Amino acid sequence: MAEIIQRDGTWTFDGETVRIVPGRGKGIHPLRQELGECVVPLRALAGIAFEPDRKGGRLRLRLRDGVCPVLRAADGRLKDAADPYQLTVEKDRSGAAEYFVGEVRSALLIEQVPAGPVDGFLLPGPAVPVAGGGGDGTASFDGEVIRLTWNWKAKEVKSSGGPVAFPVSEVTGVHWLPAIGLENGHLRFVRGQGGDMGTGPAPAAEFDPYSLDLWGLSKKEYTAVLVAAAVLVRLPAATGAQTVTAAEGARPAQIPAPAAPAAPVPAPPADDHDVLLRRLRELGELHRAGILTDDEFTAAKQAVLKRL
Repeated sequence: MAEIIQRDGTWTFDGETVRIVPGRGKGIHPLRQELGECVVPLRALAGIAFEPDRKGGRLRLRLRDGVCPVLRAADGRLKDAADPYQLTVEKDRSGAAEYFVGEVRSALLIEQVPAGPVDGFLLPGPAVPVAGGGGDGTASFDGEVIRLTWNWKAKEVKSSGGPVAFPVSEVTGVHWLPAIGLENGHLRFVRGQGGDMGTGPAPAAEFDPYSLDLWGLSKKEYTAVLVAAAVLVRLPAATGAQTVTAAEGARPAQIPAPAAPAAPVPAPPADDHDVLLRRLRELGELHRAGILTDDEFTAAKQAVLKRL
């Protein structure tokens, strides 16, 4: 087993899954805290890297395209601090980070995991009930019903109508955009074919009773993407609904079909024994250099020997 414990969080790899537990403190992004623990199966990974810098570095998991509803809902718009698949590594643990990377890469090689996209989500997404947002209101989702409640900052067209609630079965698309610069963001729900406003452009989020207007005044507004992700995994694949509407200037993405059963994993070829033997030598070097403790070295060595 490989493990790295940092103030930013703890990552553990048992040969089959990477378990990610975010840290708890003021420096941890609210999105990661609200998402909580993530368990990523090996078959969901496309790669892993450690990027060293003067202060230590950063571990990055690279997931196969389409496996994670949070990343699908975010559509590449998450900042590094909000990304649940990154870990800030302190300077004195760089060796442990490199060892962690080596363990995951060896497993990906041995199991011959493809790096290409998948047809359906391999991760469950945020647990429900889930809530998030800011700006002019809050969105919540219990797995069946989406609710939007307004605060004192909401426009009268929203506040006068009171809270809005509608079943997820009526939703055909969801779009999250964070505030960027002076431009507000939004969490928008599309209902029915073409949305409630027909085929015309959607109203601005500040006037749309099915949207939150996100102002970017707090990191907590990023938690709105968790609501989007939780809804996304529950949209009926049979409708062929788009998660992002073309009218909003983002690339369309079809709701993924249920994941196909995993194909049997072939036995590792004989050449992979050379990889494992080389890994044993690397472990010995890390142990002699004092980077790995006796217990860490013993556990890692046993994990490699089991694969021989």
